[in-house]
Amino acid sequence: MNKPSVAVYKLSSCAGCQLEIVNLEPILFDLLGAVDIHYFVMAKRDNKPGPYDIGLVEGAVTCGEEIARLKQARKECRILVAFGTCACFGGIPSIKNWKPQRVVESIVYEDLSAIHSTTAYGIDNYVPVEAYLKGCPVSKDELVEFIKSILLGVRPYLRPHSVCVECKLHENVCLAVTKGEPCMGPVTTAGCGALCPSHQKPCEGCRGPANDPNPESLAETFKEYGLHKRDIVLKFRKFAGMNPEFAKGADAV
Repeated sequence: MNKPSVAVYKLSSCAGCQLEIVNLEPILFDLLGAVDIHYFVMAKRDNKPGPYDIGLVEGAVTCGEEIARLKQARKECRILVAFGTCACFGGIPSIKNWKPQRVVESIVYEDLSAIHSTTAYGIDNYVPVEAYLKGCPVSKDELVEFIKSILLGVRPYLRPHSVCVECKLHENVCLAVTKGEPCMGPVTTAGCGALCPSHQKPCEGCRGPANDPNPESLAETFKEYGLHKRDIVLKFRKFAGMNPEFAKGADAV
C-alpha cells in the first residue's frame, strides 16, 4: 500500500506552523513512516513534483504571485488544508488591511516600484479548501489527529467549541470574571488546550471564531471593563479581522 504523499507550501507567514511539523520530535519518525513528504522546501532539499494527496498551505495570500502559486497547489493536491491562522483567516498579515496599501508599503520599503502586495486574505478566498487547522502556530496535537484521521479514512475531531470550555476542563480560574481581563476565549475556537489562560494570560483570539460565537456581546463586555473603542477593534482584528464573525465584534463598537 502506497503511503499518502504530502506537500507543504509557504505563502506570507513567519514559518512557525511549518516549524511545528519539525517539532514533532517524539513521533516524527513514526510520521515519516506513515506518509511520504514529497515537497517541503523548509525542511528538505530533494523536493518532488506533484500531484500530491495532501497539501498543507501555510500563510496568508498577499500578492499576485502567491495567488498563482496557491492555484497551482490546488491543482496538485487532492486534499488542500489551510495550515494555521494566516492561511485560515489572513492572520497577523491581515492587520495591514485597515490602512491604505501604499501607506503600509512605505512603512516597510524605501523603493516601492517592485512591490506588488494586495489585501491579505486566507486561502479560501481564492480556492476551495477541504480542512482548516487553526492556531498561531497550529496545534501539534490537532496536526497529528488530522493525519491519523486521513490515514484511517475518518473525519478528524477538530473542536468547534470555545476556549472557555477548555479552561473549565483545566479547572482554570476565569481571568475575565475574577480580574476583569479582556479575554477573547468566549468567542475563540478551542484546540490549543487553553494555553494562554493556563499561564494566567488572557486569550488573544489567535484561533479565530468558534461555532456560533457572540462577538457583539463580548465587545460590550470589553467596554464595561473600560477598554477604549480602538483597543476593542484591535482585539477582533489582530488575527481574524477579515472573518465575518470577528468583524461583527469590531463593528459593534
